[in-house]
Amino acid sequence: GWSKDSGQATQYTSDGGIDGVINEDPLGLETIYLQAKRYADNAVGRPDVQSFVGALEMKRARKGVFITTSRFSSEAVEYVSQIEKKVILIDGAQLARLMIKHGLGVSTKASYQVKAIDTDYFNEDDVWQTQKNSNS
Repeated sequence: GWSKDSGQATQYTSDGGIDGVINEDPLGLETIYLQAKRYADNAVGRPDVQSFVGALEMKRARKGVFITTSRFSSEAVEYVSQIEKKVILIDGAQLARLMIKHGLGVSTKASYQVKAIDTDYFNEDDVWQTQKNSNS
């Protein structure tokens, strides 16, 4: 965000279907509302997404992001493609990719270096001599 205060989580219960808020600009002209569901196996269905869209309507919001650790049903995905509001669905696989890409909530366990010959290091005579010796 534009500052450390540009986003905030809402209260845990009685949040009106909104789990977080992101202010896109310092004047508060654009706000993105968030909903998150931590499921192991259950798909987030159309009713959950419709409920979130209703919560967006109560805030007179135009943008929302619905995040789940599982997946969205095909009906939920189809629903957001048919509504006027801009609602982005982020499933568990996409969430993991975003976390890795932005280094959020992940740590590096190991890193590897792959080495390649730096041909600029050698002059042509050295390379010719090396090739001549290997052909002998």
